[in-house]
Amino acid sequence: MSTIKILELFGGIGGKKMNKKTKCEIYRDSMQNYKKYAIPPAQLIIADVPYNVGTNFYGSNPMWYVGGDNKNGESKLAGKAAFNSDFNFNLYEYFHFCSRMLKKDDKKPSVRGRSTDSPCMIVFCSFEQTHTLIEAAKKHGFVNYIPLIFIKNHSPQVLKANMRIVGATEYALLFYRGRLPKFRNGVKIDENGKNIVGTGHMVFNWFEWGRDGREIPKIHPAQKPISVLKKLIEVCTDEGDVVIDPCCGSGSTLRAAYELNRSAFGFEIDRNFYNRAKNEMLKFPREKQTTIFDYAEADKEE
Repeated sequence: MSTIKILELFGGIGGKKMNKKTKCEIYRDSMQNYKKYAIPPAQLIIADVPYNVGTNFYGSNPMWYVGGDNKNGESKLAGKAAFNSDFNFNLYEYFHFCSRMLKKDDKKPSVRGRSTDSPCMIVFCSFEQTHTLIEAAKKHGFVNYIPLIFIKNHSPQVLKANMRIVGATEYALLFYRGRLPKFRNGVKIDENGKNIVGTGHMVFNWFEWGRDGREIPKIHPAQKPISVLKKLIEVCTDEGDVVIDPCCGSGSTLRAAYELNRSAFGFEIDRNFYNRAKNEMLKFPREKQTTIFDYAEADKEE
């Protein structure tokens, strides 16, 4: 298992200055080992938990066939799982991690018309998983939730288009403990600390599902668009806040957070996804890599 510090900078994006360092780090390790890395508590945790579709991941996707055409016969992906974590992901360990790594709720008195600075987490999931996730979250103190829906103008279920209504949506749940979490909708504050009338906009619980351009590498079969992740991060955090993705796959969440001047930390156990995230998605100027093996060698020398 290894870890790489991708970036540490004192400036920001587009020349913007920040009051503190912004970090972007990805670890080839399990989120269960988070204590090794001294990660600061997060304002927002985003994760795409395994959907547990097993060997049917590509069942309604043209990638099941060579060149996407059934006339060419089945491809090497037919009957294959997209990733091994589908079979060993522990939902309760995930929520335990979130309960430890999210900041504590903001205890300052609430101001009318203003959100608190309390944290939250967003979990992408299948529609069928929502009840299971809600019940598991409650057992770890996340008793409140807001359902989120993402609308696509396309569907991967093209092989079933002539058989039934096909899916063209994605789902997520926004969980929080007791107090409503930090909410940023563009409202501006005057010199007296009051909301300026006419600023801000209503944020619906549905979002358009954009597509990444060619400049964004396609690494993970369940990769979420950078534009979608940025919308969620902007609503739930401020510049300089910490964002964590405990199942970061392609590293797209880390990239989205970094480009918005947030510190980002992620865990990925799959060697291939980790290497591609490090070398393609998070290809920034970076410091010397440090691995857990380096620490092990140091212990031997002592």
